[in-house]
Amino acid sequence: MKQPGPDHPITIEPGGARVRVRFGNRIIADTTKALTLREANYPGVYYIPRDDADMSLLQRTGHASHCPYKGDASYFTIVAGGHRADNAVWSYEQPFPAVAEIKEYLAFYPKRVDAIEVG
Repeated sequence: MKQPGPDHPITIEPGGARVRVRFGNRIIADTTKALTLREANYPGVYYIPRDDADMSLLQRTGHASHCPYKGDASYFTIVAGGHRADNAVWSYEQPFPAVAEIKEYLAFYPKRVDAIEVG
């Protein structure tokens, strides 16, 4: 486990706006409670509470990844409107303490959904 710091900063703050995720002519997620995670030089990522996502459209997959700063991520495939996006969603179900706020939140790959609308 690595700790965020000056060489690899991670910040988490309220998203500050309504965030909607669209895929297959459906709204997959709609929230005003998103968190924005900014890590090092990467673009900010919106993390959305599971309660604000249509979990019936998400299928857990066997895919997993590990981040030395955040922990182990699990993945979901979106199936909606006759379309499918494999491993388009990830979640840290047991994140490391430094990023505990994102526990059980969902993040979406922008290129695997139709749109992530902010505002």
